[in-house]
Amino acid sequence: MDVLTGMLSEVRSSGALFGRTIMDTPWAVRFADGAQLTLVTMVRSGGWIVPDGDRPVRLSTRDIAIVVGPAPFTIADEPGAGSPPRYVMHAPTLCTTADGEEIGDQLLLGTRTCGDSLDSPNVLLTGTYQVRGRMSDRLLNALPRVLVVPDEGKPYPIMDLLIAEIDRDAPGQQAILDRLLDLALLSTLREWFTRPEASPPPWYRALGDSTVGGALRALHDEPAKPWTVASLAREAGVSRATFARRFGELLGEPPMAYLTGWRLGLAADLLHRTDATVEAIARQVGYSSAYALSAAFKRHFGTRPTEHRALSVVA
Repeated sequence: MDVLTGMLSEVRSSGALFGRTIMDTPWAVRFADGAQLTLVTMVRSGGWIVPDGDRPVRLSTRDIAIVVGPAPFTIADEPGAGSPPRYVMHAPTLCTTADGEEIGDQLLLGTRTCGDSLDSPNVLLTGTYQVRGRMSDRLLNALPRVLVVPDEGKPYPIMDLLIAEIDRDAPGQQAILDRLLDLALLSTLREWFTRPEASPPPWYRALGDSTVGGALRALHDEPAKPWTVASLAREAGVSRATFARRFGELLGEPPMAYLTGWRLGLAADLLHRTDATVEAIARQVGYSSAYALSAAFKRHFGTRPTEHRALSVVA
C-alpha cells in the first residue's frame, strides 16, 4: 500500500451527503455541517469559496476544489456581495434559511437536487466525506484550508460519471456515488500535489527523492519489519550517515522517530476499526509485545491502547 492510499484509508464517503444546487443569480449557500472534507465543483457558471476568517478562493467552471476542516464556509456568486445564504446546510437531513427556519420540500427539484429551477444558470455540486483515524490526520494537517485543481480542458471521466449519476434514482445509486466520490478525492489530491503552486507535505516530496524515496516506500509497505537506520540505508543504497542526513532534511525528523509515528498511527487506527487484540496489533505494526506497544502508545498519545479503543467506541 502506498503512503497516500494508507493515509486515505479512513476517509470514506459511505452514505455521505452528495448534492446538486441549481440557482438564479445572485446566490449563496452556507455549509455548517462540520464535515472534515468537502469536494466542490461548479458544473455551470462560477463562484467563490469563502471560508470563515480566510480569503475567498475563485472557482471557475469545472474546477475541482477541496475544503478542509469542519469550520463553516460559504459558496457564492461574488465574495463579500452581502447576499444572504439561500440556505444553510447543517447536516444531511437539516437545512435551514439564514434565519434558522427549517426548509422542507420547497427547494427540491429532484433526487439530490435543490434550488430555484432546473434551468437556472448556476449549478453547484458538493460531496462530503467522513474522516477518521490518525493516519488521515497526517494528510489533513498538511493540506491548506482550500485547494483548487483548475479545469484545463482535459477529459475527467470520474466527474462526468458523477454528474450523470446524480440524475438517476436506481438501486445501488448511493454505493456508486460513494465510490465515485472516493475516486474523485484521490485523483484531485494526487493532481494537486503535482502542481507548482501546491505545497505538498514532506513525506510526499520525499517519495520522489532518489536517496530517501525507495526506503520510505519500503518502510510504509512493511512497518513491522525490524528496521534500523542501517537497514534503511542499505535499502536506499547509500551510507548510514548520508541516509540519516537526507531523511532529516526532507522530513524534519530522524528515520526512527518517523517510523515510530507511522507505526503508532497504524496501531491507533487498527484499535479503532478492528477487534484485534492489543498483542496482535503490536506484532502487526512492529512491536514485540502488547506491553511494548502500550508503553510507546502512552508516551506518544498520552493514553493507553485500551483507553484509546474505548474512547473511539464512545465517539
